[in-house]
Amino acid sequence: MKYISLILVLFLFACGDSNSSSDEWTIPSSEVFDGGPGKDGIPSVDDPEFDSVTNTDYLDENDLVVGVIVNGTAKVYPHPILDWHEIVNDNISSQSFALTYCPLTGTALAWDRNVNGSETTFGVSGKLYNSNLMPYDRESDSYWSQLGLESVNGELVGTPANVFPLIETTWATWKAAYPNAQVMTTNTGFSRNYNQYPYGDFRTNHNNLIFPVSPFDNRLPAKERVFAALSTSTNRVYSIELFEDAQLIQDNIDSQEIMIIGSKADNFMVGFNNPGLEGLSYVANALPVIAEDQDGNRITLSGAITSGPMSGTQLTPLKSVIGYFFSLGAFYPGIEIYE
Repeated sequence: MKYISLILVLFLFACGDSNSSSDEWTIPSSEVFDGGPGKDGIPSVDDPEFDSVTNTDYLDENDLVVGVIVNGTAKVYPHPILDWHEIVNDNISSQSFALTYCPLTGTALAWDRNVNGSETTFGVSGKLYNSNLMPYDRESDSYWSQLGLESVNGELVGTPANVFPLIETTWATWKAAYPNAQVMTTNTGFSRNYNQYPYGDFRTNHNNLIFPVSPFDNRLPAKERVFAALSTSTNRVYSIELFEDAQLIQDNIDSQEIMIIGSKADNFMVGFNNPGLEGLSYVANALPVIAEDQDGNRITLSGAITSGPMSGTQLTPLKSVIGYFFSLGAFYPGIEIYE
């Protein structure tokens, strides 16, 4: 009962008022859910503080974290903070972005904060569509769909979100791969218990979705974590279960050769376009290096090639997201499942 009560309390914080910035929606407005304190009831973090990996002691080895790397500078945003705030407005060098995370769909995306020539910040609107976070931008007060990757209501309706690649993995894997990264601290300016997951058994109870989704795809367990490669005409998911034995999967989407590299033990899945590398194989115990081709080109988690004939080049990351399968099935009906 304590979990049910906690979820009901957090439900109030996960939803917002019924007022929208306009009456025009590109999604069914009847499927947009509200409740609780409204906009910013879940406060975004707009001035995050960072410390070194060696000075970070509040994370467990298996805690999930989300990392963003821009021009060699790495920052990492832990799930225990994102679970409570959902959006962090930040920048690396001159690149401004919003790290958006929805704990109900398990999806993290880094959005460009430069929209239509103006820099903005994003906040938590308090609205949910298909159980998924709907940010709003503070410049135009438009509402956006995180997994729909566009504005769905307001002045910017129909505007696509520009996203940046990120890496989601465990704290243990991240530390081993990027020991010089900057880590977001719990000095957020808000009083939250970052040692407590706010949604009870939500992550482990596959029957607990809290909000309805449509359509509901039951081909995989609802909360199985999958890597979704999103393309112009083909969307395909790769289950974390495929990587029980760490491996590199070569595939083809829209006539483009791609590679998906993952490890269930180290808890990561990443994907890149393949520019013609041959004889690719997984590399174990060499983080951040995770793959190598027959010519000795060694590939890292971020797709950087650090040695070999192509040393110094960067593979193009796939447009992708990791999340619970039910959310990808709802937003991309009939999405292909790699087997």
